[in-house]
Amino acid sequence: MAEVSLKIQIAGRTYPLTVKEEDEQAVQNAARMINDKVKEFEVNYSVRDKQDLLAMSALNLLATQQNAPKKTPDQDELNQLDLFVSDYLQKEDDSI
Repeated sequence: MAEVSLKIQIAGRTYPLTVKEEDEQAVQNAARMINDKVKEFEVNYSVRDKQDLLAMSALNLLATQQNAPKKTPDQDELNQLDLFVSDYLQKEDDSI
């Protein structure tokens, strides 16, 4: 399995990632979905704290995912999103 290095930008921060080549599009799509939700919440609720926006976005996207019909390819995207959010929160905890 070939791996690719990506630089994914979410909520104004860049994250270097190494993912399987076949997961590259799913990771990019997940990042785009997160950024869209962050922007939506920022505009609609006047929230400025990026961690709050990310938490709200993750909750919304995962709740929507759970209500959607179950499909195997979507599970991969959900797993990638979960790993990314977990990694982000760990980095935030480490920087405090």
